[in-house]
Amino acid sequence: QVQLVESGGGLVQAGGSLRLSCAFSGRSFRSYHMGWFRQTPGTEREFVAGINWSGQYTNYADSVKGRFTISRDNAKNTVYLQMNNLKPEDTAVFHCARGGCGELGACGYDFWGQGTQVTVAS
Repeated sequence: QVQLVESGGGLVQAGGSLRLSCAFSGRSFRSYHMGWFRQTPGTEREFVAGINWSGQYTNYADSVKGRFTISRDNAKNTVYLQMNNLKPEDTAVFHCARGGCGELGACGYDFWGQGTQVTVAS
C-alpha cells in the first residue's frame, strides 16, 4: 500500500545539477519525515538528507551541505532533492525513504523506493 517512486536521475557533468523527485502513495504522507539515501556497490548505504513532516527542519550529511537541498510539497505528496555542483563522488543510486514518525531523530525509516541512478562524469 505504501510506495515511493524516485525520478530525475541521469548522467551529468561535474559541476552540473539534477533535481530528484520522490512521489509517495499511501496514507498520511504529511505525518512522516522523509529522507534521501545513496549507495554504491560495495559501500554502506549513506544518509544524504532528511526533512521533518512539515518541512520546517532539515538535516544533511556533511559531504553535501551547501550543495544539496531537500524540500517537500505535501499537497503533491512529493519530496525533492535539488543537487547542485555535483561531483564524481556523488555517483550512486539515490533512494527515497519514509520515516516511521514525524520528527527527525525520533525514529528510523521503514519504507524505501527502488532508487534512481545518478552518474556524475569527470
